[in-house]
Amino acid sequence: MASDIYFNKDHHAVRMAVREFVNKRINPYVDEWEKNGFIPLHQVFKQMGELGFLGIRYDLQYGGEGLDYWYECIFYEEFAHIKGCSLPLAAAVQISMATPAIYEFGSEYLKETYLKPALKGEKVAAIAVTEPGAGSDVSAICTTAAANKDHYILNGSKTYITNGAQADFLTLLARTSDEPGYHSFSLFVVPTDLPGFSAGPKMDKLGMRASDTAELFFDNMKIPAQNLIGKQGEGFIYQMKQFQHERFAVLPLAYTLVRDMADITVEHLKNRVAFAKPLIAKQVLRHRLAGYLAQAESLQQLTYHIIRMKMAGQDVTKQVSMGKLIAGDLIIKAAGGCLQMFGGSGFINDTLISRYYRDVRLLSIGGGASEVMSDIIAKTSGF
Repeated sequence: MASDIYFNKDHHAVRMAVREFVNKRINPYVDEWEKNGFIPLHQVFKQMGELGFLGIRYDLQYGGEGLDYWYECIFYEEFAHIKGCSLPLAAAVQISMATPAIYEFGSEYLKETYLKPALKGEKVAAIAVTEPGAGSDVSAICTTAAANKDHYILNGSKTYITNGAQADFLTLLARTSDEPGYHSFSLFVVPTDLPGFSAGPKMDKLGMRASDTAELFFDNMKIPAQNLIGKQGEGFIYQMKQFQHERFAVLPLAYTLVRDMADITVEHLKNRVAFAKPLIAKQVLRHRLAGYLAQAESLQQLTYHIIRMKMAGQDVTKQVSMGKLIAGDLIIKAAGGCLQMFGGSGFINDTLISRYYRDVRLLSIGGGASEVMSDIIAKTSGF
């Protein structure tokens, strides 16, 4: 647990509540979810909503807890102790990807109809931006939403959509104009129970195997005009702001996971004897682990600095991009290094380090690839 120079008794109480939930109501079921390739999100999110975990930063009037970024960071730190990344990813979509734009720019109707149920865990949400031909280049999306009196006609497809197979609604970015520039896109809340929507089969992924990821299709789907988030033509701007919430969520998950991987590796090295000595006696292995922990500490301190900036209302685009870049590189390096120290047992799918190795590979890809983070850092640094 982090030092009390950052956290008080109220913070500690929230930490203990999340930790108890993870230990008693999540981790006992993770192996089963991984085996089945499915998490019952409506059931799990309902439990989380009842405890206030889905709306930590949101106003009380919408079913949130009205707390600040320190509490949200605590939640993600403790949720990282889940023995697999599928549920932390699904929860991050619900908390930090699909709902922030509704909260910040949506009408009261959208907040009452979609945000409130999402925070209570009564509706599962997904963020629908990526398309087969548009990933890191968000401006290349082709899905269209054509205005027609009191509704929009949605046509196109989205891919790699986390929670897509179970989602009750999508926060979706579509093209509303053929004009060049960033004001040709709008953000919508799209209910998945309307005619014209369909979801492909759950994708078979390298990692995050319990997380449902699907391709979504929209065929002349009529969306009520009141489901437009904010102003038409401002969706790209709203989405860029949302990315900062999404990328921030990765940081506490990453440095906590690095420490957990180091812990289980140290335990293995203590018990594994080679050449008449426990492997933990090998200086090269101890130093490798020490390096991972040093970098995890550095990432945590950058994260806490970002929180202080957020609390002061400052732009954190550059710092969050730096954190996301560091997190993706570090966690992949640590997972590979720790698996190497497990030897042959690390190559067996049933081992936890193998699951972590597969799961964390996404962190340098999803939510903006490391190469994109580097580009943002360069641009915001003036070169």
